Amino acid sequence: MPGAIPKGSVPDAVPRGSVPGAYSCSRGRGQVAAGARRPGRWRGRGSGAGARTGRAAAVATAVAAAMAGSGARWMPLALCLAVILSPGRTGEQLHVCKESEYHYEYTACDSSGSRWRVAVPHTPGLCTGLPDPVRGTECCKIPARNGMGSGWQVAMAGMGNEAFSCKAGEFLEMQTQTCRPCAAGTYSLGTGVRFDEWDEVPHGFANVATNLEVDDGFGDAAENCTASTWVPLGDYVASNTDECTATLMYAVSLKQSGTVTFEYIYPDSSIVFEFFVQNDQCQPTVEESRWMRTTEKGWEFHSVELSRGNNVLYWRTTAFSVWSKVPKPVLVRNIGITGVAFTSECFPCKPGTFAPASGSTACQLCPADTFSGKGATACQPCDSDTYAEPGSGSCKPRPPCTDKDFFYTHTACDASGETQLMYKWAEPKICSEELPQAARLPSSGVKTQCPPCNPGFAKGNSSTCQPCPYGFYSNGSACLSCPEGTEPVLGLEYKWWNVLPPNMETTVLSGINFEYKGIAGWEVAGDYIYTAAGASDSDFMILTLVVPGFSPPSPVLEDTESREVARITFVFETLCSVGCELYFMVGVNSHTNTPVETWTGSTGKQSYTYLVEKNATVSFTWAFQRTPYHEAGRRFTSDVAKLYSINVTNVQGGVASFCRRCAPQPTGSCAPCSPGSAVDPSSGTCQPCPPGTYLWGHPSDGTPTCHPCGPGTRSNQLRSLCYNNCSLALALPGRMLHFEFPSLGQGAGVGTGSSFTPKGLRYSHHFHLSLCGHQGRKMASCADNVTAGLGGPARVVTSYVCQAILVPPDVTGARAAVSSQPISLGDHLLGVTTSSVLDGIVSPPELFPPSHPDLPDIIFFFRSNDMTQPCSSGRATTIRLRCDPLRIGTGTLAVPSKCPEGTCDGCTFHFLWVTAEGCPRCSSSHHRPIVGACIGGVQKTTYVWQEPRLCHGGDALPPQVIQACRSVDFWLKVGISTGTCAAVLLAALAAYFWKKTQKLEYKYSKLVMDAAARETDATSPDSCAIMEGEDAEDELLFATEMSLFGKLKALTAKRMPDGFDSVPLKTSSSSIDREL
Repeated sequence: MPGAIPKGSVPDAVPRGSVPGAYSCSRGRGQVAAGARRPGRWRGRGSGAGARTGRAAAVATAVAAAMAGSGARWMPLALCLAVILSPGRTGEQLHVCKESEYHYEYTACDSSGSRWRVAVPHTPGLCTGLPDPVRGTECCKIPARNGMGSGWQVAMAGMGNEAFSCKAGEFLEMQTQTCRPCAAGTYSLGTGVRFDEWDEVPHGFANVATNLEVDDGFGDAAENCTASTWVPLGDYVASNTDECTATLMYAVSLKQSGTVTFEYIYPDSSIVFEFFVQNDQCQPTVEESRWMRTTEKGWEFHSVELSRGNNVLYWRTTAFSVWSKVPKPVLVRNIGITGVAFTSECFPCKPGTFAPASGSTACQLCPADTFSGKGATACQPCDSDTYAEPGSGSCKPRPPCTDKDFFYTHTACDASGETQLMYKWAEPKICSEELPQAARLPSSGVKTQCPPCNPGFAKGNSSTCQPCPYGFYSNGSACLSCPEGTEPVLGLEYKWWNVLPPNMETTVLSGINFEYKGIAGWEVAGDYIYTAAGASDSDFMILTLVVPGFSPPSPVLEDTESREVARITFVFETLCSVGCELYFMVGVNSHTNTPVETWTGSTGKQSYTYLVEKNATVSFTWAFQRTPYHEAGRRFTSDVAKLYSINVTNVQGGVASFCRRCAPQPTGSCAPCSPGSAVDPSSGTCQPCPPGTYLWGHPSDGTPTCHPCGPGTRSNQLRSLCYNNCSLALALPGRMLHFEFPSLGQGAGVGTGSSFTPKGLRYSHHFHLSLCGHQGRKMASCADNVTAGLGGPARVVTSYVCQAILVPPDVTGARAAVSSQPISLGDHLLGVTTSSVLDGIVSPPELFPPSHPDLPDIIFFFRSNDMTQPCSSGRATTIRLRCDPLRIGTGTLAVPSKCPEGTCDGCTFHFLWVTAEGCPRCSSSHHRPIVGACIGGVQKTTYVWQEPRLCHGGDALPPQVIQACRSVDFWLKVGISTGTCAAVLLAALAAYFWKKTQKLEYKYSKLVMDAAARETDATSPDSCAIMEGEDAEDELLFATEMSLFGKLKALTAKRMPDGFDSVPLKTSSSSIDREL
């Protein structure tokens, strides 16, 4: 058959145009052919495997037909390709293919240096009767090297250069196999392709959205990601903004080294944006270009070198913003690829562009108020009652003008000190004043008195405000010299808005194509500056203030309470009827603007302060967007943002609005006090701050003073901050406890449990804490490694307590965990105490299990410098240090179970640190003695800890005390002997007293008898005395016998002075007792 492929010349690969891949039957694997038909204009949404299979099936059919006459040797391969890759259409009668239903492609070079041109249908299985394959142009041959043969070596499939390539502006005419110039209205890149139309995802691209953690079992979460793909939006394609992973892929086979170029906007680092290239073994080829840098102003250009052979291009995004803020999407446009050997036809210019001459390499954009269709050679003007934006494919009717289509501003002050109120149409003007009910522009020229100059400025000989020279200050009226002993406080303060200051600029960024429009976005209005009307409500109104550097009055030390170099404070207000947004961003050294704060909706008049901690050229940017949704016309022009005042301190080359006290010098000038010293108001000299105080207050606010440190802290040597030296003396009722916790000065980290976003992304919060020591230097650091890569290290936040969001590596597939959004939770230590409240910060004890009643928790109180919209006083942190002697070293950290993310209100964070280091040093009050029994004359005293033991380190237990003692047997014998002696003595005493009683009884009886005898004798005496020694043995007769009580009473009778016992006598005639 004429044109059939001869035996031995079978192609080594199956061509697949611009969507290559490896198709194999058994071990056979195809490579990509050189050419591609319309790779920049295919429109099918179906991409990936389905598209590749369709094109490969068509080519396989053509190759199988060509193989039919080449013998049975290649029939198995042909049948394999036909069965696997061709879907086929059975039961239908296929018509003969028309020329418009197929195109030509080349096979790869075979071992003899030949290749074949084959016809490939646009739709596989739609028609039959394709033209026979014919021999194509010769492949390039290169000399054999390194002893690998002699003569010429053919460049094998997919790895060598083609024998020819067309120049830019030309295409390969497959019928004649020659290069022809592109016709007018079309263009070509020669050896490349370009994708600049994104009404839909171009054919050949795979657009996939997946959950990062594909094997976590969250089926619902994975299904939620199916819609989180890249979205085509006309001139560009936009990424997802949620935590799903959106991947845009394109596969291409290059016959020579080439490049891939594209433009992108990457405004928000909360999204991870990576672009990388893999070869057909899925190995990355440009790892250093993987992580993209965020952009600052509009579109940025990116280019990556590509190698010969198969290349798979990946644009991948994942949002890691787990806060309520929705990040801005990544935008990509104008993707161009070079290195393809040829293109088989030219691309028509898209609507809104034109190519006036043949051989064009690119299409030009139609200017405003003109339009063009597809493949245009020139742009057509719009009618007078219609308009068109630059690059439009059609004209739109002009709407009637309204009061939302113009704005007001003020002219500069004239020689008489007056300004004029001016009304202007918003640019571009798309409305018509001629239509019925159209608004007219109000008359301008009303004169009013000019506002005063801004502080630090004054009017000179002319009507313009001039800055006061150094050494002078001004409130806006006149420059005054600073008094002796004072110096000017340099800065910039704008509160009167007659003209835009020279170091400020304004523009408008389109919310549609993100191009800068070169028109003013903010206008001055005397008392404030406000957002003017844009071309669309979705436009960003940009205002930027650039400060070349700062001159702090004293050097900012490393170990200081705050590394503040300067601060900016502005008063603003937003008035909105829909969901407007005001962004405040900061850029350093002309690098990326970092969003600092965002306000949504109407806010009311308020103030915001941002601290600058790096002395560099800094830009402050305010961006206002009325609505993110694009609609024709202006509906929300009355939604505005107003800035009333802006105050920046310590500006290099700034002006002064007041003067502060300083230390006078002999030369008559002033100089700042040395670190750790403050100006004494009485003497005007610098005096060092005493121990226990630190220098409080920033020089930009006036004169710093010495301020006492908080409880449990001390000042460092420079008196720049207060810190805890990892020790504490705690006075409790009846005792003094001493704590030492040096191990906690090294810092520790704690992570929360896994959390999941609504899309199923698994993440956790990670905290790093450093309590004490190091002379107050901050040792805790958290990093943002999302966009770290070529061009700079990761952004690191250093403080006493910091937080970052971690996505584990098993989720992302990265080498390490992804850390993002680091924030500081503690920039200075307020105090260390057992009280639950300090400086307005509360540490609720109920957030954690109760501590021991005899030993309260030690609480560290920190506050950060970052003031946010919900946390107007800055974030705060409390750390409870609790004793547990069994947890040696750093112990364990925990967050409240009620607030698993560490905070219950988003502003104050709470931690519980349980460790042996939190116990007081052991002392004599922490142990007690146990006295043993006396055994064998020996007694032991042992000391043990009080239970529960609530101390660590310090004094050890006293050693065991052993002392001599006497046993129980000895004391028993002593007791018996003593008892016996006492019994004998008592018996003797009883006998003695009995005998003495007998004597007394005798005497008494005898006296009684004598008294009775004398009753009859009147001359007898009433009483008689019985001398001692009389016979005591006379027998007596007793009328009655005395009781024992009577006997004892008698013994106690008084003895007479002469030695006789007195005995009471009773006469018979009288009852009167007489004492004898």
